[in-house]
Amino acid sequence: MKNKDNKILTEISKLTSKIETDYPELYRFLDENPTTLPSRAHPKVDSNELKDYLQSLRQLIEKHLKTHKKVNGLI
Repeated sequence: MKNKDNKILTEISKLTSKIETDYPELYRFLDENPTTLPSRAHPKVDSNELKDYLQSLRQLIEKHLKTHKKVNGLI
């Protein structure tokens, strides 16, 4: 695996931990995410798939924060 892929995997791991810790209400959506990483023992995953997954995690948080702010603003 390339160094670039390792960096992306590290970011994915950190962001997943952040979701679990800071946004536990989103953690259940990780299993439902259509861009989840394969669960096979030795899947072939390339850099683009890793980037797409990382981006999907970022979007999940961004969407939550926008929605959360709107809800809090109305209360």
